[in-house]
Amino acid sequence: MPNTVLADRVNLTPGPCLRRVQRLESDGVIVGYRAQLDPVAIGQGFEVILDIELTRFDKTSVEHFETTMAAFDEVLELYRMFGSPDYYARIAVADLPTYETFLTDHVLTIPDVRRVSSRFPMKTVKSLRPSAR
Repeated sequence: MPNTVLADRVNLTPGPCLRRVQRLESDGVIVGYRAQLDPVAIGQGFEVILDIELTRFDKTSVEHFETTMAAFDEVLELYRMFGSPDYYARIAVADLPTYETFLTDHVLTIPDVRRVSSRFPMKTVKSLRPSAR
């Protein structure tokens, strides 16, 4: 939002408001800005939550899995978990057939993937991403 709008919202004049924002940026509190894209417009209106289990946990296997998964544009989030499942991933693609292709041709071809469980959200109650149309 423009500095003048922010200043008005926080009851400051634009000059001091801008200096505070710049200080927050230089102190590393504000680490960046991003554009919010419409998921449908970029072919990512269909989200899937994946629970992934691996067969091996040596350093090489884990690093290969994480590097490979993180490189896919379809992977919005990837978390290594304590307990089961080993990984939680949020995937975004255009539709169900595209997801099937992604799962079959990419995720299931990664060595040491033992089990994948797909869950499809019924409704988005809260998200950092804008809702699909």
